[in-house]
Amino acid sequence: MIAYIKGELVETLPGSVILDVHGIGYRIYISGRESEQLTKMSSQVKLHTYFHVKEDAMQLYGFQHKDDLEVFSLLLGVSGIGPKAALGILTAFSADDLRFAVLSEDAKTIAKAPGIGVKTAKKMILELKDKLDLEDVFEKKLLHEQEAEETLPDARGEAVEALTALGYSPADALRAVQKVEPGDDMDTEAILKAALKRMI
Repeated sequence: MIAYIKGELVETLPGSVILDVHGIGYRIYISGRESEQLTKMSSQVKLHTYFHVKEDAMQLYGFQHKDDLEVFSLLLGVSGIGPKAALGILTAFSADDLRFAVLSEDAKTIAKAPGIGVKTAKKMILELKDKLDLEDVFEKKLLHEQEAEETLPDARGEAVEALTALGYSPADALRAVQKVEPGDDMDTEAILKAALKRMI
């Protein structure tokens, strides 16, 4: 019904945000991962939305990327998983990591998400595995890694390349570099050292 909402981010609440669109404030529920990213953005925000209707409420769930919205919709198709649990899963895992966990039938990892036990994780794998294509999952992950590298400042991009040259996977290298707190005087070597500490 509502494909996306674009407006001014006026308030960040626990588990949700308020977007002002021409004088109307929309409350949109988001994952912890989205909340972390939105705090670093400008006041103008665009969120792809899922409109959830139940007997006693109508709620909007928002995502910066369509990919996360697609995974959220897939999760809602699993019996026993509602919007709250789906957001918890997408807080614990990126869309890429979750798809790989499902395809590799890694119930133990999936069960680390809040409110998800091993039994629910196994059910999720059973119901989602046939809906995912391994080749498509690899292509999406590669695309996301390239996009992330392109948005990194030069020193950080070089640190990712150095870690990859040392034998780390591009995904692990990128994750480690992104976790390094930015500093004005940090060159490639300083970022690399800080990232390596996170790889241990």
